[in-house]
Amino acid sequence: MASLKKIREFVIGAALDPLNPSTRHAIAVTPILAWVGLGADGLSSSCYGPEEAFLALGSYPQLGLFLALATALTVFIISVGYNQVIELFPTGGGGYKVATALLGPRAGLVSGAALLVDYVLTISTSLASGVDAFFSLLPLGAQTFKLATELILILLMCVLNFRGMKESILVLLPIFVGFVVLHLGLILYGVFSHAQHLPMLIPHTLEVTSTLSHNMGWIFVASLLLRAYSLGGGTYTGLEAVSNNVNMLAEPRVLNGKWTMFYMAASLAFTAGGIILLYVLWEAKPVAGQTLNAVVFHRIIEQLGWGTPVLQQGLLALVLALEAGLLLVGAQTGFLDGPTVLSNMASDYWVPRHFRDLSTRLVRQNGVIVMGAASLAILLWTRGDVSVLVVLYSINVFLTFSLSLFGLCIYWWRNRKEASNWLLRLGLSAMGFTLTASVLAVTLYEKFAAGGWLTVVITSSVIALCFLIRRHYNETREQLAQADAIFSEPAPVTEAGDLPEIDHELPTAIVLVGKHRGASMHALLWVQRLFPGHFKNFVFLAVGEVDAQSYEGQEQLHRLREVIEASLRYYAASCNRHQLATEYRVAFGTDPVAEFATLAEKVMDEYPNSVCFASKLVFARVNFLTAWLHNQTPLEIQQRLHLTGKHMVLLPMKVG
Repeated sequence: MASLKKIREFVIGAALDPLNPSTRHAIAVTPILAWVGLGADGLSSSCYGPEEAFLALGSYPQLGLFLALATALTVFIISVGYNQVIELFPTGGGGYKVATALLGPRAGLVSGAALLVDYVLTISTSLASGVDAFFSLLPLGAQTFKLATELILILLMCVLNFRGMKESILVLLPIFVGFVVLHLGLILYGVFSHAQHLPMLIPHTLEVTSTLSHNMGWIFVASLLLRAYSLGGGTYTGLEAVSNNVNMLAEPRVLNGKWTMFYMAASLAFTAGGIILLYVLWEAKPVAGQTLNAVVFHRIIEQLGWGTPVLQQGLLALVLALEAGLLLVGAQTGFLDGPTVLSNMASDYWVPRHFRDLSTRLVRQNGVIVMGAASLAILLWTRGDVSVLVVLYSINVFLTFSLSLFGLCIYWWRNRKEASNWLLRLGLSAMGFTLTASVLAVTLYEKFAAGGWLTVVITSSVIALCFLIRRHYNETREQLAQADAIFSEPAPVTEAGDLPEIDHELPTAIVLVGKHRGASMHALLWVQRLFPGHFKNFVFLAVGEVDAQSYEGQEQLHRLREVIEASLRYYAASCNRHQLATEYRVAFGTDPVAEFATLAEKVMDEYPNSVCFASKLVFARVNFLTAWLHNQTPLEIQQRLHLTGKHMVLLPMKVG
């Protein structure tokens, strides 16, 4: 066991103390690091989004100028909308919380389900595109190894994210910086080396547009541009990432969130718009086995004329390797945001409660595993085909964008009398909603038969499953609430002088209590009924589970401690009125099983004549949901204690 623990610590790092205030400061990220970890998804989409849009123009690449301007403008419009989300929801949650709070829980579920599928596709699309970029350097025969490479990379990303957000970002930081610096230089050179063509670019574009509209009609031109603009929707993915993870930023969170959004918007608008402009100026044409970026950057590097052809090929290899690397960094957003959305939905009982759990590294480990496994499945199904993945990707991205921006429209209209500049904010939100809803509609229409139907089916299936999960949780909570209501009155307080003294040698019942008072009192009353007058001491143990919700701030941990201690005082008072000696202990941690077992072993060593007791829910109707949605904490604790020679009895409590 010791060797396994050492290996685990070597792979994912040593455990962190969630109760130490310095821990939060150590794992919080600054705007620059957040730009890397959360903005890489948006910036990496410039490696495939502009290409999809430009190729959709077909025989009319001259219209790419309009596409470049529209792309840059759209980035800023969407980012302004999400700046408002950061202001209104400073604890994070992004599109899911916006839709839930402003449009209702069902709209929130749709947004959350879309985001989950979106982040799975973020990982799949980013890795597939990155591998495509890298394999552009290799012979065509190497293409057969692409899928295996993608699957290995997903496994490595999972392990990296188990270490924590900050650590994973720092590992990937050099790739991000290299991409930004090199692409900045190539785009500027590529544009200004054609400076002589720039004065005529706008008149030439307008002339081509006028001729085309005269021959084919304005409706044809508008439809062509709208279709190309919509199919390049993957360019804007990742812009919502900051609003989902505001709680991970260093203080002041809102200000740092806005700076991160600015860095993301400026870098993406420049890169994506600049690349489309390069396609136009350099008259880029598709080449088999190469991305369009590889084609245009190859021509730019050749014109630079630095060194020998071998050195030029090496520089191109570096550019494409950095693109592949950045797409790998972009996949990081899916591993960060997907578990966050799962955690927020778990708080509202749409998904299993386990997704709120934190690992010893304070990582939503269950969410990371689910994101990685789902991405593996999608890559295997699509065989890593980026053109298919981008279609699947864009639909859910723009569904979430549309719901969030529509929710903001509703909010500013409802608060128009209290909010300052409400009309401007409403106008910006409405403009963003119009753009994103239009892209969503066109993408669905154009690509429904080409794979868009699969996104609809998958997202609808996730929504249906979430409804089943929440219905089960609601039924269980209603029954437990009825039991809690029986013990809602405060227990009578006994004067301290009348209480018997604890005698560690006398028979002692150690009762493990949870958050449901009815279930814990069920265990206590059954102990007294089964062993009348036998136990003279009662020791109550509780564990405050530090999960994603309770770790949102120090005040949440303080509130958690107060609630648990108040509950323990209730159980002690219930025993005191029967002249039974009592005490209670409490521990806090991310793993309740381990904390309970450690606490119980310590107390049982202090009380040699003791037995542990706990309630265990037993469902009248057993199905796959009951085993999947409810943890087996009492049973796991019992097994651990039995292995050490300690006694523990589980008292069944029927539910349903």
